[in-house]
Amino acid sequence: MEKVKLEIIGLSYSQTQSGAYALVLSEAGGKRRLPIIIGGFEAQAIAIELEKMTPTRPLTHDLFKSFAVAFDIVVKEVIIYNLIEGIFYSKLICERDGQITEIDARTSDAIAIGVRFSCPVYTFENILASAGILLDETAIENDFNFGEENDSEDEEEIETTANVTIEELETQLNTALENEDYELASKIRDQINKRTS
Repeated sequence: MEKVKLEIIGLSYSQTQSGAYALVLSEAGGKRRLPIIIGGFEAQAIAIELEKMTPTRPLTHDLFKSFAVAFDIVVKEVIIYNLIEGIFYSKLICERDGQITEIDARTSDAIAIGVRFSCPVYTFENILASAGILLDETAIENDFNFGEENDSEDEEEIETTANVTIEELETQLNTALENEDYELASKIRDQINKRTS
């Protein structure tokens, strides 16, 4: 069965499950989206790596990568290979000394590890056909973006930082990272990027 390459296009608060997030994957070169509900910790682990933030101490997925690298194991790809009763099943395709090993994993963990190895994510056409969502052109233009929140509460937070200097924002960013408040750190980093771009 032919694999379909997916790209990570965003994270969003889940509107169906409290405290959960929707990881949205996109068919490479296509209009279909594959939303996957994941937990807050996994969403944070994925966002931290995609946004190139450095936590003060290694997260579990960072530890996995360090362990793998120490033993010359390379994660080659992530494959979402099954969907049963709304649950996605994934595996990591790993290589060591030319030998390929498949490791079963939760999809959220597989992708959190996969982004740390910069490896591609794939699924199969039957999974994309049954769980994928076809978006029109307008919806694609308004797709999810990391670090961008649309609710008014977040807009108010950004407005209150308008009179703060970049140096003060950088201090706040370091404090947020030390406190492992990565969501706040992401917002502060976005504000710094807006001012310096």
